[in-house]
Amino acid sequence: MIISALLFDLDGTLIDSAPDLVGALNWLRGREGLAPVDVGQFAVHAAEGAAGLLSAGMPPADSRQLEDWKQAFLEQYARHSFENSSLYEGIPQLLDYLDANDVPWGIVTNKHERLTHPVLQAAGLADRAGCVICGDTLAQTKPHPAPVLRACEDLDVRPAQALFAGDDVRDLEAGRAAGTSVAAIMYGYGSGKFNEVLVGDSLIVEHPRVLQAFLEAKRGPATETARS
Repeated sequence: MIISALLFDLDGTLIDSAPDLVGALNWLRGREGLAPVDVGQFAVHAAEGAAGLLSAGMPPADSRQLEDWKQAFLEQYARHSFENSSLYEGIPQLLDYLDANDVPWGIVTNKHERLTHPVLQAAGLADRAGCVICGDTLAQTKPHPAPVLRACEDLDVRPAQALFAGDDVRDLEAGRAAGTSVAAIMYGYGSGKFNEVLVGDSLIVEHPRVLQAFLEAKRGPATETARS
């Protein structure tokens, strides 16, 4: 099997964004007279986006109140989305390896475009990723395979030649449904929901260097594109 391209989830895979996501939650809690929560304990909910963070971090409320909180949370996060966030240890070296070896790579996230692109710009990734598929790029989001298939199309590789790396159950489901190989990111937020059956034949990634070693073994003598 030749792997010619690498696809990444964003939060919990490329970027440790929990400090700013939980920071926005704590801002909202403070506005409502609630004490702050611990970033480390609430990082696990970052994989679930705004809905998961609000469900875990705010009191029970009706749908109208929840929507008001969600909009306020998103506005606060948009203003402070890369103040305390950072690339995970080992990711800069991995991306340098990909670029130096002409391995196309892209991002498939459920985060909306208006929140994703400023983060990528601040992280220095905006002009490096070969494609960026966001939660509102298509009508479908992960775990639907459509975003992964679109990313493969944009990178001009067959799904069977791509590896999709993510820290959430939805990432593994989307990659498998699209026909890519999948890598279970164990250092991310959602990996606590992984189990032996779900992970199955996934590549288990405790550190980004594992992805580089895998690619070095699986790239083959030349990259084959979807049109080859």
